[in-house]
Order: sequence, then structure tokens, then C-alpha cells
Amino acid sequence: MNVSQHTIESVIVGLGTTGLSVARYLEKEKREFAVVDSRQNPPCVEKLSDETLHHFGNFETPWLLHAKELIVNPGIAISTPEISKAKNAGVSIIGDVELFIRHNAKNTKPVVAITGSNGKTTVTTLLDLMAKKSGVRVATGGNIGTPSLDLLNEEDTELFILELSSYQLETTPSLQTLAAVILNISEDHLDRYENKLEKYAQAKSVIYNNCEYIVFNREDDYSKYFAEQTKNKNIISFGLDQPETGQFGIRFVDGVEWLAKGRKLLMLASDVKQVGRHNIANSLSAIALGEVAGLEMSAMLDVIRDYPGMIHRTQWLAKINNVNWYNDSKGTNVGATLAALSGLTGKTVLIAGGQGKGADFLPLRSVINEKARAVVLMGEDAQEISQYVDKSIPTVFVHSMREAVLTAYELAQADQQDNVLLSPACASFDMFDNYAVRGEVFIKEVKKLESDHG
Repeated sequence: MNVSQHTIESVIVGLGTTGLSVARYLEKEKREFAVVDSRQNPPCVEKLSDETLHHFGNFETPWLLHAKELIVNPGIAISTPEISKAKNAGVSIIGDVELFIRHNAKNTKPVVAITGSNGKTTVTTLLDLMAKKSGVRVATGGNIGTPSLDLLNEEDTELFILELSSYQLETTPSLQTLAAVILNISEDHLDRYENKLEKYAQAKSVIYNNCEYIVFNREDDYSKYFAEQTKNKNIISFGLDQPETGQFGIRFVDGVEWLAKGRKLLMLASDVKQVGRHNIANSLSAIALGEVAGLEMSAMLDVIRDYPGMIHRTQWLAKINNVNWYNDSKGTNVGATLAALSGLTGKTVLIAGGQGKGADFLPLRSVINEKARAVVLMGEDAQEISQYVDKSIPTVFVHSMREAVLTAYELAQADQQDNVLLSPACASFDMFDNYAVRGEVFIKEVKKLESDHG
């Protein structure tokens, strides 16, 4: 077909899992659409119907300029020249979550939305388990697992839980939720935001628009600022300090630490199964969101006691010769590594490095110098990270995960009950397909080490 002779109302930009979910939704709604992808053979192309209009190999098609709306995959920057040109020509730029919100507006099912640089998948998973434990029919997805539009297939859903990235939020102008949280803001994806943290944070702030209940982190300046800017009176906070009435935090009673709401003690902090102080904060935020959504407190606390944590997120793997090994491959930014390293007791051999995505590694300096026994560095930005490690701390450069594991084993001190932590503070793409593959390779090498020395 000569694409210049055909104007399409909706054009899906970028296929893959999300683009396919949009195509299925538009087909069900009997709306005319086309799919455009810069790749010649994009993922999921075999699942498109034979009748689907498409243009593959580049974005050079008049469809983008003459469409009513472009539905852009979150993996594609809206600053892409062809998309910017369409926007300047008056074409609406939205994402799949915007379509979900518009559809749900007809049914008004409650939506809880979660974003943040770190912890959003953990909190989303906790809240999903809490809803199920409370007997609520819940559908969970977005940036985690199921694309948002595919959640609409379950007609008896009572609650939607959405994990949302900054990429999704910047294409969701009509977002409307029962409750929403910004867990934290730290440097991540700055390569997509002109290396400006403020632009990245502003994209996250959209989650508080048209939100009935706002949940924010008292210990995060951006989360607190954006919550207070909304002038919303239904504001709930969480933090690792002592909470005021109606807020969530930590109380000490006779030297014992408790999760609390105001003066009410909820559960012992030592009963939180996930490792690290940051996961106590994550648990408090999940409780705050769950209470707004009407979930049972006893059910929520049971989930926190039982949930061991996500794979690749400060995941305990083994104890080898008195040294604990942890996999935090999902720690793809500086903030994640700060949280993981700070959350472990004792000294730690840190394995880090990869593609830094334009991040500033300076915030790592103080926590590395305080907590690290040694640092093992690999990948594209290894030298950059090394600049922020004190010369008194042993720093070793390696070229493979196997070499990293063997080196960390030699550096960890068994008599001091050290830890070894893979928390790269970087993306994985210079050496691995994604963070999950990186984590699996690490797990494999640790299990081999355990077999040899356990």
C-alpha cells in the first residue's frame, strides 16, 4: 500500500508486548488503526492479524503526521524527531495507560497507581498480594507483568493496581486514581531527560494529578514537594521516622522497633521478611495505599511477614563460609544501590558497573566508604564509578561475572560475617540482554561457588 494515500485515526508507534495489547484493544473497539515500528521485524509481529495496516523499518511515513493520535510505546522517547514533528502539527501523543484510563472512566473501578525510581515493583507486588489476601478481586499490571489494557479483560475486577514508569506517565494526561504514591526520586533514565533530574521528577509528578488520596515519602524531597504542591487535603505520609497521628512510620518501645500508624503499633519491624531498611519503607507505603483501598489490616500485615522479596531485588542467595550473598541485579540506578548497600548490616563486598545512563555516581561515595569492604567493578562505566571509591578500599576491575564472583569471594572476610552484594547502579545492556539475565548469570556463578566451597 502507498501509505501517503491513507490517513489513519490511531497509529501505534512501537510494537512489542505493549503495542500488541493496544492493537487488540483497538480491534475489540472496532477502531481503525495502523502499526509503525522502526525495526524491520519487531517483536510480536507474528501475533498481529493479517489485515493490520503496518509500516516497518523506519518512522518515515505520513501516517504519523496525519493521524488523530499516536499511541507511543513507553520504550520510544516522545522526543524522537518524527514524533515531535507530529506533536507540533497538532497530533495527540498518548500511551496505552491513557487508553486504559479513558476506558475505565466509564466503569469507575478504583485504581491505585505506584511510581518511584526504586521499590515500585516491590510495593506493587505487596499490594497485589494484600488485596488477594483480603478477598478483593484485583488486576495488577502496567510497567510490571501484564500491559494495562489487557487488565480490562477481567470483567469482575474490583480494584486495579498499576505500576507506572515516568515514560508511561508522560503520555497519560487523563490519569485519575483513588490513590497514588511517588516512593522516591533519584537519578535514573537521565539519558532520556537531557540529563536533568528535574525533568525526570516532573514526569513522575503527573501521578498525583486527579488523585483522591496522595501517599508520599516524608524522607524524599521530591515526593514531599509534589504532594504538597497539589493542595490535596487527603494526604498520607510514610517514613522511617516517628509518625504523627494518621501517618505511617517507626516507633521504638523499650528499645524495640515497631511499624506504626500514629501511636498505634502494627507489627514488629524484625518480622518484616524482606531484607533492608528500604523494604520497611516499602512495606509502610503498601499499608498506606492498602488502607485507602479498604484492605484488611490483618491481611496486609500477614503478607509483610510472609513475603520474601522479589527475585533480583536484594535477594538472598546463599551463605558460603559465613558470608551472605545477595542478588540485586534490578538495582539499575544509583538510588537502588544506595538503598541495597545501606540496608545490609556489617561490611559488604560490592559488585557494580555497567551502563550508567548518564547518572552521577557521586551519591555512592559516602555509603561505599562507610559500608564497603571492597568494590569489584565491571562494564562500561567501571572507571567512572571507581572515582568515588576511597583509595583505602580495595577496588578490582574484572571482565566477566564469573571473575567478579571469584574475586568477591577472595575479598570477603568470613570471620567478620561479611556480605557480597551484586547491585550494579547501572543498566546491563553493555554485557547482558537485561537485568534479569545478569541476575541469573550471577545466581548460576554463586551456586557453582557454593558447590565448590559450601
